[in-house]
Amino acid sequence: MDTDIIISFENFGFKYTSQAEPTLFDINLQIHKGEKVLIAGPSGCGKSTLSHCINGLIPASYPGSMTGRLTVAGHEATGLGLSGLSKIVGTVLQDTDGQFIGLTVAEDIAFALENDCCETAEIHKTVKKVAQMVDIDTVLEHAPYELSGGQKQRVSLAGVMVNEVDVLLFDEPLANLDPAAGKQSIELIDEIQKRTGCTVIIIEHRLEDVLHRMVDRIILMGDGRILYDGDPDALLCTDTLKQNGIREPLYVTALKYAGVKITPEMHPALLSDLNLTGAQKQQVSDWFASRLQPPEPEQKPVLLEVCNLDFSYHSGNPVLTNINLSIRKGEMVSIVGTNGAGKSTFSKTVCGFVTPQNGTLTFNGINLLDLSIKERADHIGYVMQNPNQMISKNFIFDEVALGLVNRGVPEDEIRRRVEETLSVCGLRPFMKWPVSALSYGQKKRVTIASILVLEPEMIILDEPTAGQDFRRYTEIMDFLSRLNELGKTVVLITHDMHLMLEYTSRAVVFTGGEILADCSPAEVLNSPELVEKAHLKETSLYHLSRSCGISDPAEFTRRFITCDREVRSSW
Repeated sequence: MDTDIIISFENFGFKYTSQAEPTLFDINLQIHKGEKVLIAGPSGCGKSTLSHCINGLIPASYPGSMTGRLTVAGHEATGLGLSGLSKIVGTVLQDTDGQFIGLTVAEDIAFALENDCCETAEIHKTVKKVAQMVDIDTVLEHAPYELSGGQKQRVSLAGVMVNEVDVLLFDEPLANLDPAAGKQSIELIDEIQKRTGCTVIIIEHRLEDVLHRMVDRIILMGDGRILYDGDPDALLCTDTLKQNGIREPLYVTALKYAGVKITPEMHPALLSDLNLTGAQKQQVSDWFASRLQPPEPEQKPVLLEVCNLDFSYHSGNPVLTNINLSIRKGEMVSIVGTNGAGKSTFSKTVCGFVTPQNGTLTFNGINLLDLSIKERADHIGYVMQNPNQMISKNFIFDEVALGLVNRGVPEDEIRRRVEETLSVCGLRPFMKWPVSALSYGQKKRVTIASILVLEPEMIILDEPTAGQDFRRYTEIMDFLSRLNELGKTVVLITHDMHLMLEYTSRAVVFTGGEILADCSPAEVLNSPELVEKAHLKETSLYHLSRSCGISDPAEFTRRFITCDREVRSSW
């Protein structure tokens, strides 16, 4: 590997102008040409601030004071400025919609070239070449907003690759992708890095998904400092990730529960390279046999009944076809499937945002089709996937209180309920903050809080944990679980297979506007045929159990989840 340093932080610190305390402290970090590095850490640890220093958004868009030294490609970062750094560092944002400029995919990719006054023929040639490289050459005439999440990310990647940058920086590239698209994204990043030799920096807290392909180093951050910088295998032999709010790969946790001592020689950072001895495999098998089978959940009365539901936005193009589904009182159900499978459209029909062409919808015996959107909202709360589409107030307290204010709730009751909900969602310290000052993940929590505060009978959440670190994810999901235990019905539309496994007893799989399966999450993720049809991703527990000779991977997964809940409840 070329050992030339491309990025160097020396005793570096940064404090935003709007904050009293620094966000980064004493950062000493070198990243070499051609390296692939994962920067992980809980929300608020400073990893996004570090990336903004690398790509020039600090101080261009986020002013503040720096200490120490930062060089990029041998130049002082402050001397290069935002424009100069953009020629070296290409950034693919978490929210790809916020990165689009052009009306078509081709125009968007060509934007940087047009700004540099390149010849038209050269622009066409470069756009076609880069589009082929990221496999979007067949959608060049489409509008970016018409594409799937995975395709949008490829457009953003192509838009920065036209400059032939030395560094590709990915800010939470998996946050808005379905499992199959996320897997393809990691494979694409790995392929591009090998093909171009550029330096790749991935900022992501979904460690297991990133480790679908090997990275050279993991940099773990916490409280504005670097806590670990080194070999991925060595890191997974410790409890450092768990202690700092990052989920370790499920198969690593399962091995630890089985009493297997993790060593670097086992290569635990890459599942395909995991080296287990016969004795270690027997330990896993013995652990599985010793665990009691979890009991079947109790059947409860039906709350939502959907029969023969059909819906099309345009005549002749069905989005939902013959949907038949019952959701019972007090259930926690996950709805999964690839982008565009009909999951979100289904929730919109339930909430009344769109009207089905055929079928019936009843809620606790009431015909939902006779109720307005507002009347349905008194029974069913809906948290949208994109927080920017829900927020209408400037300040956090006002946003969460809005529904209560509109319902005429007394002021002292509003304050009590808002403060309690903000505490649960981890937003109490920011109660008086403007919404514009929040990160994407924090905005997500605001929208969840604005619905939870209304105390509806059923809550539908579209990707509730997108952009959340493991600690915040756990807090939100544990809160939803407590609501569920008190009788609330919770429906989760999610791409997060961990969430589906851990917190729901039932998974409804959508594909092509139809229901492909309705069974336990463990059954879904341990069926290769079902995983392929629904564009999901097999859990690593499936592969671990197979390698250890366990004939029932679904049951292995169920017993692991039960054990994991017991362990985590004791923390």
